[in-house]
Amino acid sequence: MTSLVTERGIIHYEAYGKGRPVILLHGWLGSWALWRDTIEILGKEFKTYAIDFFGFGESSGKSNDDFRVDNYVELVSLFMDKLGIVKAPLIGHSMGGTVSLATAIRYPEKVVKVCVVGSPISGNSLNLLLKASGYPAVAHLFWSFPSLLKLFLQSYSYLMAKDGRKMSTMMAKDISQISVNSFFQSIGTLRDTDLRPRLSEVHVPTLGIYGKRDIIVNPNQSKLLKEGVKGAEISWYPDAGHFPMIDTPDRFIENLRMFLSTKQV
Repeated sequence: MTSLVTERGIIHYEAYGKGRPVILLHGWLGSWALWRDTIEILGKEFKTYAIDFFGFGESSGKSNDDFRVDNYVELVSLFMDKLGIVKAPLIGHSMGGTVSLATAIRYPEKVVKVCVVGSPISGNSLNLLLKASGYPAVAHLFWSFPSLLKLFLQSYSYLMAKDGRKMSTMMAKDISQISVNSFFQSIGTLRDTDLRPRLSEVHVPTLGIYGKRDIIVNPNQSKLLKEGVKGAEISWYPDAGHFPMIDTPDRFIENLRMFLSTKQV
């Protein structure tokens, strides 16, 4: 376990391999553990870094207002500065992909490629349960019954991925590490995010990976990405849902390898 102590809080991350740096960002309610298999395989060719956002995994912010999407963009920039990473590709799942695109817009000099996986371009694409979770009153209601919330999310895991047992186990651990503030602030600001007006400012190679069976983020977001980012490529996964790295791991890894290995034009 590796951590950085910063003025904004503690940033936990896991690193593996050697070579050119690649940074991986998890989604809502997740942690670096989503990328455990991915960083080990990509680590044979790249130096991989999987970060925990403030309020998730082992990372902790210093204030109760640190768990916003905008602050996660700043976290990525701060992390790169602290480790001396001048520029790198960003790979983000769900909320992490939205953060990746926003980072490419705000800090274009730091990002050489972006891959988003099941990521919302517009927060309206989130399912109703996630949208509702972004309201403090709803979040506090959920948090009043933590055992029921955990049981529900673990059960829901079986609908989100083919390997429901693996998803449920990972979800149970990740949920135990979050707070009510990180729960509702992160998804609330993601719900209110709309990158469409600024997608044209992304000038790096961009790949969108979307599963047809995604019940968390409407897969029509692939169209918005394709329309908004010049030259964006879309990989469509007809047999995957919100977690293609779990549903179709071999294809997913090969997809990433090819994207990362292709030289930037």
